[in-house]
Amino acid sequence: MRILMVGHYPPHTGGVAQHMDNLVRELRKKHEVHVLTYGPITPREFERDYIHQVTVPPLYGLRGTSFALLGAGKILRLQREFDFDLIHAHFAGTTSFSAVMAKSRLNVPLVVTAHGSDLEHTAGLTLGRFYVTRTLEGADAVIAVSHWLARRAAALGARRVVVIPNGLRPLEGEPGERKYVTFIGALRDYKDPWTFIRLAEHFPETPFLVVGDGPLRVKLEAAAPPNVRFLGYREDIGRILSRTLLLVLPSKREGFGLVIVEANSLGVPVVGRRVSALPELINDGKNGFMFGRFDELLEAVRRLLEPKSNRKSGRIAIKLSRAYSWKSVAERVESVYRELLG
Repeated sequence: MRILMVGHYPPHTGGVAQHMDNLVRELRKKHEVHVLTYGPITPREFERDYIHQVTVPPLYGLRGTSFALLGAGKILRLQREFDFDLIHAHFAGTTSFSAVMAKSRLNVPLVVTAHGSDLEHTAGLTLGRFYVTRTLEGADAVIAVSHWLARRAAALGARRVVVIPNGLRPLEGEPGERKYVTFIGALRDYKDPWTFIRLAEHFPETPFLVVGDGPLRVKLEAAAPPNVRFLGYREDIGRILSRTLLLVLPSKREGFGLVIVEANSLGVPVVGRRVSALPELINDGKNGFMFGRFDELLEAVRRLLEPKSNRKSGRIAIKLSRAYSWKSVAERVESVYRELLG
C-alpha cells in the first residue's frame, strides 16, 4: 500500500507526533508511507523524500485553520503525484478536516485516529466542535485509542469506530534505588498538578518529582513543599521511572494515558483519577489504584509506599504492559485499511 499520514510528526513533539512516529516506523516495514505535517520543519535525513509540509503562521487559532485550508490543497497535489491508496489523518479537528475537504474530490478512503483532547476538549469549543463533528462524519473509519473515546466519537457522529490502543515504545531504565513519587505531564489545569503538590504535603519524608513543563510551573514551584523537585521537560523518562516507586496521575481527563503503560513496563504501579480512559489501563488493586476523593488518593499512596504491596503491584504491572506493542498496533491498523480497500 501507498499511504499518506496527516498530522503532527517529528521534529514536532507531543503525544500525536510520538504516536505517528512509531506507527509510521512499523508500517514502513511493509508499505510506502508519506507524511504531511505542519511546517516549517527540517525532516530527518533518513525520510527526507517522504515528508511533506504546509507552512502555517505560528499563531494559536490561525495555525490550525490555516492548515485545514492549505492542507486540503496540498493533499490534492500530493495525490496527483503519488496516487495514494489511503489517507490516515490524526487528531479529529483542523488537521483531519484538511483530509475531509480533500476527500470530497478524491476516490480514496479516509481513516481518522482520535487521540483524546480532540474529543474531550476541542469538541467543547464552538468552532472546534464544527471541525470535530465534520471530521468524524466524513471519515470512512475512526480509530479511537480507548473505549471511552470510542463512545465519545460515536456520540459526535462517527459512523464506524474501531478501538486500537496506543503502543509502547521500549524504555531504557537504569538499576538503582526506587524512592520517588512521580508526576509526569504538562503543567496545565487539566493535568491537575495542584493535587500532586497537595499530596506531597502529606508525605514530607518522601521525595516527590514533577517531570514536565507548562504555564503553571512558576506558581507550582512557589507553592510546593521542600520535598518536591521540578525537573522540567525530560526525554529520559525510562531513567526517571526506574528510580520511581509509584506514579501519580491526577488528570481530570485522559484519552488514553500512555505514561501508565510506560510506568508499568518498568514495574512502577500507578495511582490515577477515576476519569475518562484511565480505568481501562489501571486494574484497581492490581497494577495500581483508582481514586475519586482526595482521601482515597492518600490511602492508595500509603498502600503503595509499603514495600511488599509495591513489589506485588509492580510485578503485575509488568505483565499487563506486555499487551501493548507497536507491532500489534500496526497489524490492527492494517486490518482497518484492508477492510476499507476491499
